[in-house]
Amino acid sequence: MSTTTYPRRHLGQGDLAVSAIGLGCMGMSDFYGAAEDERSLAVLNHALDIGINFFDTADMYGVGSNERLLAPVLKARRDEVVIATKFGNVRAEDGTFVRVDGRPEYVRSACDASLLRLGLDHVDLYYQHRVDRTVPIEETVGAMAELVKAGKVRYLGLSEASPATIRRAAAVHPIAALQTEYSLWTRDVEAEILPTCRELGIGLVPYSPLGRGFLAGAMRSADVLDANDWRRQNPRFQGDNMVRNLALADAVKALATQHGATPAQLALAWLLNRGPDIVPIPGTRQIARLDENAAAATLGLDAAVLQQLDQLLAEHPVAGDRYPAAGMAMVNG
Repeated sequence: MSTTTYPRRHLGQGDLAVSAIGLGCMGMSDFYGAAEDERSLAVLNHALDIGINFFDTADMYGVGSNERLLAPVLKARRDEVVIATKFGNVRAEDGTFVRVDGRPEYVRSACDASLLRLGLDHVDLYYQHRVDRTVPIEETVGAMAELVKAGKVRYLGLSEASPATIRRAAAVHPIAALQTEYSLWTRDVEAEILPTCRELGIGLVPYSPLGRGFLAGAMRSADVLDANDWRRQNPRFQGDNMVRNLALADAVKALATQHGATPAQLALAWLLNRGPDIVPIPGTRQIARLDENAAAATLGLDAAVLQQLDQLLAEHPVAGDRYPAAGMAMVNG
């Protein structure tokens, strides 16, 4: 049992309290090359030991294997964990993407399957991973609301939803959190999505808050990535885009060094400074990185540093879309 006091934040208008920085678990099972379960389990347990209690998974990560990975930790330390999972991205057993599915019958079956893999009778936060544009959001969220009534889910969330979809969903049932990409190099949510969430009392959970590791400052070329690391197909890691984005990463690193922080800590602290309703979920498979990220919650940034960051971002705009074309077609649904 953790005795560590770590900063907490609230998501939504209920009593969903989570660590100010969570832990994205996707990379422990998928997308970023080979991982070791034993090492990942050590990271999960260490997170709880230092007070990080907000774990984020999804049924598509490792085609269910990521949820199964978390099961023994949840069994041993359930009272310490706020667990979030997602449904909607359907993949075949070999990992091939099949479709986005928001049909009510699928919502119910996906939740039951996730609970079985996690070894739980309920999850704390249940997201629709991507919006199914063929199913009215009212029907999808209506089915999700039934899960709340049945005691299988405590709170509801959306991921990569447009302002209009968020409003329609919130009219059916309170939405505690919206998960979307948000970082120093992905700020489009600031125009409409974040203001909509704040108007409706919805927390924001930024995924990839370190630019898929890029903003941590160590990556110089996509060639160092595993052959099956999906970042090799990400536009921001390709050719001239990579070169231009390295200028931003280098500038962030230099500023962080001036203030006695790592670039990852500076990037996370910047996000936390965007508002008390923001809870980033960086992923890692290393305890040292976890500790580094966790320390960002107590890194104070004064107005001068924030102004310097704004200037850097203006001088070094990010190059490339955040997904290949097929992925971009699925965001902000």
